[in-house]
Amino acid sequence: MIDQIQLQKLIDLPIEGVAERLGLDVARRKCHCPFHEDKRPSLTFNRSKNNYRCYACGAYGRTIDLVMHQLGKTFPEACQWLADEHNMIISSEPTTCASTSHESPASFSPSKYLRFFDCPYLNPAARAFLFDERHLDPRIISWCKLSSWRDKWGINWLQIPYFDTDGNLIGIQNRNLDYGKPNSCPSQTTDYEVPRFRFPKGSRCSIYNLQVLKTLKDGEPLFITEGASDCWSMLSSGHKAIAIPSATLLKLNELTAIRMSIDKTHSSLHMYPDQDAPGESLFAQLKECFPQLTHHQLPPGCKDFSDFYVRNVKRKV
Repeated sequence: MIDQIQLQKLIDLPIEGVAERLGLDVARRKCHCPFHEDKRPSLTFNRSKNNYRCYACGAYGRTIDLVMHQLGKTFPEACQWLADEHNMIISSEPTTCASTSHESPASFSPSKYLRFFDCPYLNPAARAFLFDERHLDPRIISWCKLSSWRDKWGINWLQIPYFDTDGNLIGIQNRNLDYGKPNSCPSQTTDYEVPRFRFPKGSRCSIYNLQVLKTLKDGEPLFITEGASDCWSMLSSGHKAIAIPSATLLKLNELTAIRMSIDKTHSSLHMYPDQDAPGESLFAQLKECFPQLTHHQLPPGCKDFSDFYVRNVKRKV
């Protein structure tokens, strides 16, 4: 079930950014309406209300509605798609509707999972993804304590631990390594689509690799990336990095920890935003939190830093 706070985070995602992730060509807060034969852009986006409206066919709604109608998904499927696209945490159980429960959220129990990261195991699917596909430095994967597992339906998952600045386990992100691959789970018998990401209940995963802050040296630059994958690429390229999937997920104590670290070490702050509107939007949000944040432009044709890193590695081989 999706609780009201999680649901509101999905609704509050910038509507134009969601439209662009859906493949719509947005310009000047308008695009061609995908819900009727539109010769002139008639679908309008209202930033203040964060919704869309077509004045030709009457289509109207917010982020979840747009995903449902554009991709033909159910409400829970649309919520999961939005969460996957923005690396956000929602319930790891299949959803049917927005929860109206007032029960306290489940707490995360690190002791149940610590054994997976004391002796991390990478199965063939994980090794192929990390080393053959992404060309990541094995020392970085060891530092990040990545592990893997295979569920009862034969789906391979990469297990990504999140630690606080002191190295305490605070959350886990499970990444579906078979997501989008044909015939990836022939024995799948559930009646819902297996998501791209899953999180144990109570897991807190807003900022990735916080433990690197205590390793910063005087004057050493710190890079902000847009997800764990980009963070691994940045670390493998020789830079210290953290990952922030959304500025709205920043918590005061984590924000303070970053500020204190860069103030103490006189570190500069840098970012290569993804080459899309959501990436630039995230940079603008983070710039408000960190005025010293420096923008770096990716080369043409590179959608994110991971893409840029892989191309550079291949060029050197």
